[in-house]
Amino acid sequence: MDGRTETSFVNMFGGSPLNRLSWLRTSHHFLNAVITLPQTRWLLFNTGQPLVVFNPSTPNIRAQPGYLTTSEVTPLLGLRPYFGQGQKVGTIVPDEVNNVRHSPTEAARHYPQSRPIVFLGVHEKIAHSDVAAALPTAEFSSPDFAIETIKRLDGTPYFAMEVADLVEDGQFTEERVLGLFKESSQGKEGKVFSWSEPRALLSGLDPFTAAVFASAKSLVDWNYRNKFCPGCGSDNTGKRPCPSGKGLHNYTHPRTDAVVIMIAIDETGNKVLLGRGRKFPGKFYSALAGFIEPGESFEDAVSREMWEEAGVRVWNVQYHSGQPWPYPANLMVGFYARADSTQPIRMDLDNELVDARWYTREEILAVLNHKSGTYFSSRDYKQLGDSLEGKQDDPNVKALAPGANVNGAKPVIDEPPFKLPPVTAIAGVLIRDWAEGKIGFGTKQSVGPSL
Repeated sequence: MDGRTETSFVNMFGGSPLNRLSWLRTSHHFLNAVITLPQTRWLLFNTGQPLVVFNPSTPNIRAQPGYLTTSEVTPLLGLRPYFGQGQKVGTIVPDEVNNVRHSPTEAARHYPQSRPIVFLGVHEKIAHSDVAAALPTAEFSSPDFAIETIKRLDGTPYFAMEVADLVEDGQFTEERVLGLFKESSQGKEGKVFSWSEPRALLSGLDPFTAAVFASAKSLVDWNYRNKFCPGCGSDNTGKRPCPSGKGLHNYTHPRTDAVVIMIAIDETGNKVLLGRGRKFPGKFYSALAGFIEPGESFEDAVSREMWEEAGVRVWNVQYHSGQPWPYPANLMVGFYARADSTQPIRMDLDNELVDARWYTREEILAVLNHKSGTYFSSRDYKQLGDSLEGKQDDPNVKALAPGANVNGAKPVIDEPPFKLPPVTAIAGVLIRDWAEGKIGFGTKQSVGPSL
């Protein structure tokens, strides 16, 4: 088979259903109006751990992100207005002054009791490709006009918020935060809220929830980690003009780091190269991965990483698909490439792998068809987490992508000869697609499409 048969492939966390309404994100009047809608929903996080809800009477059903209404989270939101706060309590900064639009950094002026809130977008009943239904910026020139216009919005707005600062500053305790939700509509139904390890949700999310969660997780994490200006490190008081105030820069754009993740296929098409990272527990093998370097293309990165990690030269690099990865904010860009399996493998160049080897299609299929071939236990995950303290950016760990069966599943006695990542991660998708004959090179050694 020459290339993929699908015209569009969406991995878990991709395919966002939300219209980000980019042209309205700096409109304080729009944001303050949409936040009050009864259909608005919230996702909350505590140091990156999502708030989840479950029903104790149905323990076999996995916990899901706990969507809340604005009225249910109001005690956490602080002073109004929530967006575009002026220098005096209760005042709002105009969207425009002398027809000059504010910098995005002025979208909120935080009082001591205010909260960093993230607008994720709107899930519209009418597809946002419908130009006639779009809301123009001009209709949000005043608070009263914004409130009237927002009534035309036919959909569900989504917001996210990180509560860690409230807990760290002593304004709330974790118990008090969770206690607020006992009075929510779900709490009154007997459901229980708690904070969850984020990767534990991987195997239980539907595509819609996964995509919304990925956006929320990455954005609140960026806000939590980046509390000072990256240009000057402060509020610039008494210093030279900060570079964030003019010119082209990406200081106000939440960071997303690109990672190439790839498998090498030998010239017979019947073998694939996989590696085991130093932080991988047990017998897990996965695709190789690495961050893009400055001034480097995707194809260059694939070739470099394959050589650095396994001493393997590759050619005919082909794109497969991408996957947003919100741990904390990466774009995993999947590739496959040709390589010569008769050449020796080297792992002494950068010492990131403890093992790398060629597997046949039969060996891979046997593991994929094994009941625990992509199983990741709570103990495995704890081992990985303990070894990663302060090392969360290791791309080979991102390639492993644990997520299946981490919620206290019973140990599996019948073990396969090695294990592979689940298809909730692009590494698992790459490996499975190759094993099932969905990707390949055919008979031609053509150069892959340029990106």
